[in-house]
Amino acid sequence: MLTYLKIDSLALIRHCEIEFSPGFNVITGETGAGKSVLLSAVSLLLGGRGDKNVIRTGESRCDICGIFQLPVEVQQELAPLLEEAGVPPCENGELQLRRVITGSSGRCHINDAPVTVHFLRQVGSLLIDVHTANEHQTLVSAQVQLDQLDRFAGAAPLREKCRELCREKKELLQEAAEFEKTMPSAAEAANFQIILEDIRKVAPEAGEDEMLSAKHELASHARQIRETADALNQLLADGENSVADQLSCAYRLLQDLAKLAPEAGERFLEQCGFLSESARELAAAAADFSGTVELDEEAYAALETRLGDLFTLKRRYGPTLEHVLQTLAEAEKKLDDYRRGDEKRAAFRKAEMELEKKLQDAAAELSRLRRKEAGRFADAVGEKLAGLGFASGKLLPEWKDVAPGPNGADEFQWLFAPNPGEDPKPLRKIASSGELSRVMLALKTVLTDADQVPVSIFDEIDVNIGGETAVRVGEELCRLGKSRQLLCISHLAQVAVQADRHFAVAKSVENNRASTHVVPLEGDDRMQEIARMLGGGEAAGEHARKLLGSVRK
Repeated sequence: MLTYLKIDSLALIRHCEIEFSPGFNVITGETGAGKSVLLSAVSLLLGGRGDKNVIRTGESRCDICGIFQLPVEVQQELAPLLEEAGVPPCENGELQLRRVITGSSGRCHINDAPVTVHFLRQVGSLLIDVHTANEHQTLVSAQVQLDQLDRFAGAAPLREKCRELCREKKELLQEAAEFEKTMPSAAEAANFQIILEDIRKVAPEAGEDEMLSAKHELASHARQIRETADALNQLLADGENSVADQLSCAYRLLQDLAKLAPEAGERFLEQCGFLSESARELAAAAADFSGTVELDEEAYAALETRLGDLFTLKRRYGPTLEHVLQTLAEAEKKLDDYRRGDEKRAAFRKAEMELEKKLQDAAAELSRLRRKEAGRFADAVGEKLAGLGFASGKLLPEWKDVAPGPNGADEFQWLFAPNPGEDPKPLRKIASSGELSRVMLALKTVLTDADQVPVSIFDEIDVNIGGETAVRVGEELCRLGKSRQLLCISHLAQVAVQADRHFAVAKSVENNRASTHVVPLEGDDRMQEIARMLGGGEAAGEHARKLLGSVRK
C-alpha cells in the first residue's frame, strides 16, 4: 500500500505530507480546492508526463516522494526488474519513489537510485491502478471492452502470441516484397553473367594488386639493387680491407689487452665478436635480398601482364580491387536469386502458410478463453449491478468473427439491458450518464478484484449517482478496501462515511497566495465535513451523525 506521500511546490500545494491507512481512504473537499492536484502528484510519481508548468509559482522545483509497503507477491514481481536496472532491492518490503521537476530538467529515483521516467512508469504500473471519471467516454469503445475482458480472463500471453505472430508475418511479407523488388530481369541476369565470367577469368585475390605492384617496383630496379648489394657485400665481408678484416685485426689486439686487463679485455672481445658476426649477417642478408629481385624477362613480362589484367578489372568495376571483389559477390548473389527465384518464392509461401496456421490456432485458443470467461465476467458484473440499483440488469457479450490479427479473431462488445422487457443495447447507446457510471463502476470493481495491483485510485467515478445507489457504491468500495488499499476522491457523503480514513482538501489564502492543504479528519471534524457534503445546516448535521452512526454499527 501507499503509506506516505510528500508533496512540495506542486501547483497550489506548497507543502503536504499524508500518511494513508490500509483499506478505504476517501478524499473530499469543495470543488476547486485542489483534489485533482493530489491525483496529479500520484500521476507524476508513477512516471506521468510533467514539465515546469506544474511547479508552484515562485518556486524553482517541485518534489514528490511516495513510500509503499508491498505484499510479498509484488516484491517478487519487482525484484528482477530492480536488479536488472541496478536499483537496490526493497528492505522489509518498503519501496520509495521520488520525482523532482525543475525549470530545465527532471530526476527520478527508486530506493534512492536514479532511474529513467520510462522505468519509473514501468514500476508504477505494478503498484497503482487509476480509475477516473472520464473513463465513461472510453468505456463505450469496443476495443476498450475487449481489453477489459482480456485483462479479466488473463489472456495477455495468448494475445501477445497473436501480436508476435502478426509481427513475424509482416516481416516475412516485407522480406518477400523486397526480394521481388530486387530480383533481376532476364536482361540484367545476362549482364551479371558477363560480369561474373569477366572477373572469374582473371580470378583476382584480395590485396594481390598491391603485392604485385611492390614486386614489379623491385624488379624494375633489379640491376641497381644487385650492384648496391654486391658493393655492400665487398665492403662488409669479401673485399680487401673489408669491415670483417678490420674487425679481425681489432680482435687480435683485444686478445693482447685481455692478457693485461682480463676483466675489460674479455668484455671488449665479446663486443668485437658480436660486431664481426653482425657484419657478416648483414652482408649475407643483402646478397639473399639481391637474389629475390632478379627476374628473367619471361617472368617480368608475366608480372606486367597480370598487373595489366588487374588494372583492367579495376577500371571496369573499381576503382579498387576490393570494389571488384564486391561486384563479383553481388553478381553471384543476383544470379543465385534469379536462378532460385521459384524456389525462394515457394519458401516464402510455405513460411507464410505456417505462420498463418500458427496465428489461426493461437487466435482460436484466445477466442475459446474469451468466450469461456465472458460469461463469468458478465455474472460477476451482474452481481455488482444488482447492488447498484439494477436488480434485473443484464450484461451480455456480443461476438463477431473477424480475420485473425494482433488482437485475435474477435470483435466484441457488451450489450446491456438495464430493465426487464428491454432489448439489450450496446453501452454506447445508453442514454443515462448515471446508468453508464454505475455500469463502469461495476466493471471496474470486478476488474480490481481480479488484479494483483495493491493500490487502486478512484477519481470521482461516483458522478451522477445518488440516493440509495450511492450507499451501495460506498459499501462496494468498503468491501474492496478489505483486500487492497483504495484512495477515492468523492463528492458523495454516502461514500465518504464508509471510508476507513477520511482526508479533507481545503484552499486558503495567506499573504495573497492561495494554498491547498490536506488534513485527516476524525470525530466532529469528520461529521462537519459530511454535513457540508450533504448541503450544510442543522438538518444536514443530524443526517451526517446518523450516516456515521449507521456505518459504525
